[in-house]
Amino acid sequence: MKGEWSLPRAADTERLGALLAGSCPWEESGPRLLFLSGELGTGKTTLAAAVLAALGVSETVRSPSYALLESYELACGQAMHLDCYRLSDAKELEQLGLRDYYRHGVLWLVEWPERGGSSLPVPDLLLRLEVERQGRRAQIEAHSPAGTRWLNVLEQQRGSQSSS
Repeated sequence: MKGEWSLPRAADTERLGALLAGSCPWEESGPRLLFLSGELGTGKTTLAAAVLAALGVSETVRSPSYALLESYELACGQAMHLDCYRLSDAKELEQLGLRDYYRHGVLWLVEWPERGGSSLPVPDLLLRLEVERQGRRAQIEAHSPAGTRWLNVLEQQRGSQSSS
């Protein structure tokens, strides 16, 4: 299943982040995995920050490019924000202890997942951000049953917000 969103303004990216947070199927077993792909400057960190803010993170969220990994406590569990941009080899991920985060109640937000290769699990949702003339565009693909449910609820929320 796929969805496409037009994001002409930063506020639209933030709205998508809030909707992703609100539609996340936490009740599903295992972690929730949201992978954010796109070139530099397409809004991956802005989107991740919006998801985290909607989940109650009040601190400033920055790209974890240098630390590679930041962890946030949430009322509903935990979020792990990973940025694979600086990886020279996907095997470097093994040193981060990612297995500790592969459990129920943890949301993975992974920027530049293509650099993590097969060292990363299959995502629930893969969100590709692109810059276009009218702003940005997000293409969202579900890659798991939980991801399909997540995307269905997300699309329903979008429909209900645009009709109100």
